[in-house]
Order: sequence, then C-alpha cells, then structure tokens
Amino acid sequence: MTYPDPTALPDPWQSLHKLLAAMDAEIEQVYVERGIKGVRPRFAYPLIRLAHTGPLTIRELAESLDRSHSAISQTIAAMRKEDLVTSEPGPDARTRRIDLTERGRSLVPFLEAEWRATHATVAELDAEVPYAMTTVVEELRRALEQRSMRQRILHHLVEPQG
Repeated sequence: MTYPDPTALPDPWQSLHKLLAAMDAEIEQVYVERGIKGVRPRFAYPLIRLAHTGPLTIRELAESLDRSHSAISQTIAAMRKEDLVTSEPGPDARTRRIDLTERGRSLVPFLEAEWRATHATVAELDAEVPYAMTTVVEELRRALEQRSMRQRILHHLVEPQG
C-alpha cells in the first residue's frame, strides 16, 4: 500500500448517522415509557399506512411509503416477530399480503399521536437552528438533481494506476 488509510479520516456521515440513531432511540424510549415493547420508530409509518389502507403486498406498501422493497421486507419481518402484522399468500405465489394483527391495530392511535408530536418537534427544531434541517435536506436534494452524487464522486475519483 502506498496510500494512507482513507478510513483514518473522520467519516463525514458519522455525525448524521449518530444524530438519526439518537433521535430514533429517544422515540423508542417514549414507546417503552408507555409500556409499548418491541416497537421501533421505523414500524410506525407502515403500521399507520396499513391501518388506513387495509392489507397490501410488500411491493404496494413499499411504493406507498416511497421505500425500497428490501427495506420494507426487512421491516415487515421484524414487525411479524413482534406480532404487529400478519403475512398471508397474495394473489399469486410470489406475493404476500401484509395486514395488521390485533396488537398492531391497537397501537395505531398512539403511533399517530406520536407521529404528529414528532412532526411538531421537527418544526420546533427547524425554528431553533440557523439552518432548518428540512430546508437543508431539500436544498441537498435539489443540488443532487442538478449533479448526482455519482457524478460528483466520479469527478473526484482518482483511481489507482497499474
């Protein structure tokens, strides 16, 4: 190796990952304090959506939440372990229809209240900091529409010779 270890430099994403993980942990703590065990913040969106739409296939649910099929499939597997959803064969052999269990359905009113409280908290945080998080994210999204992350990486990429 003739180059220094690039992972020795600070990871520019680490603080964002830590912040998001800490925020999720605090939301989960709200659940635990209310006696809701085994529920993670990432479960709220699909549980609430299923309560309003009725059973959906994993693909339909992923599309309705603007998430990847893989991410929703993993989330559904975790939710099934916590008795929040059921998974039944769908219209063809390749699909599964996801529906709420009684436990999942019983949590939806609280999860909707927490969802609204979390949105209010984000708005409060946006007002407290000089650069609103939601504005920064939107500006980053627009900048990446103009020139993608891939294009930017390729511009800076110096590949090893030989």
